Amino acid sequence: MSAPDEELFLVAVVDLAPDAVDAGHRYEDAVLGLLGRHGGRLERRLHSTDDRTEVHLIRFASRAGLADFLADPDRLAQRAAIGDAAPTTRVIEVHDR
Repeated sequence: MSAPDEELFLVAVVDLAPDAVDAGHRYEDAVLGLLGRHGGRLERRLHSTDDRTEVHLIRFASRAGLADFLADPDRLAQRAAIGDAAPTTRVIEVHDR
């Protein structure tokens, strides 16, 4: 695990609700657009062949940036707006070898 002030590298596996794939993609577009506010950047965004899962490679300048991103009022508003159609996400902290 990295120290609080060290760069953080994440892989997010995002499963979109089967009946809301388009809404899920729009939600991800919106929230990924907020990363830069918090020292984050999307390095890669991949889509499964059935378009129901996304994989994001994301870097944050610090762990605090991730915390700020998660608490961003615009991200929280997007989450509330999508409601039950919100994607489910598993986040894995990784490192380069």
